[in-house]
Amino acid sequence: MVAPPDNDVLWAHSLHFTHRDGSPGLGGVSLGVREGEILAVSGPRGSGKTTLLGCLSGMVAAQRGEVWFNSVPVHTMGPMARERLRRDRFGWIDPVPALVPELNVWENTALPLMLRGTSRRRAKTAALEWLERLDIGDRAHKRPNELRQSERQRVCIARALAPAPAVLFADEPTAPLHRTDRAHVLRTLTTAARSHGITVVLATHDAETAALADRTVSLLDGRHVHTLHLPPVPETEGRATCSLSV
Repeated sequence: MVAPPDNDVLWAHSLHFTHRDGSPGLGGVSLGVREGEILAVSGPRGSGKTTLLGCLSGMVAAQRGEVWFNSVPVHTMGPMARERLRRDRFGWIDPVPALVPELNVWENTALPLMLRGTSRRRAKTAALEWLERLDIGDRAHKRPNELRQSERQRVCIARALAPAPAVLFADEPTAPLHRTDRAHVLRTLTTAARSHGITVVLATHDAETAALADRTVSLLDGRHVHTLHLPPVPETEGRATCSLSV
C-alpha cells in the first residue's frame, strides 16, 4: 500500500478493472485530484471514463489498485461503508436524468439532504436556492413527467449540488442539453464548485466542456494517455505528425 500525497483529496494508484464480458475497463490508471480542483477526464466513448469515476467514488470496486479520499483508503471499505461515503461526502450526476416520479422538483432536489438528516424546512430552502441558480425555480412544484429532458437534468444537477458535497462526480452531465443550455449549466456548475470549494471530477468527450476544467486527464482504451506534439519537419521529409504514448 502506497501512502497518498497530503494535498490530494482524491488519489488513485494503478487502478485495474475488467468488465464481466472480458472487455477492458481500466489498465493501470493513476491520478491525483487536489481539493477544490475541477478535473476533466476526457476521451472517446468506451475509453473508461465512467469506469474511472465509478472506482474513484466507490460505486465500483477496482479489481486491483488503490483509491484514497482524504487519506482514507476507499479500496479497503466494505459495500456499506462505501455507500455511506457516497451519501455523506460525494455527489453524482448521470448523463441521463433520473428522478423519483412521485416527488415534485424541489422534493427531488432536497432528497439527499433529508436522507442525511437535514430538516425538511432547511432542505427545501437549499433546494429552492439551487433551482433558482439553475433557472428552474419556477418548476419547483412540478412533477418530473411535466418537465422537458433538459429541465430534468437541471434538477439532477441541483440535487447533486444542494448538499455541498466534498467531491462531485459528473458523468457527461450536459449530454442531454442543447448547446445554449449546456453553456449556462456548465458555467453554473463550475462557478458553484469554485465558490463552495467543491472538487469536481468531470467525464466528457466534448473539448469545450473539458476546457472549463483546471486540468484534463485523457483516457484511451482504459489507459492514461499523453499526447506529444512533435515539431514540424521539412516538407521533403514528410508531413508533421503527432504520437501517443501511454
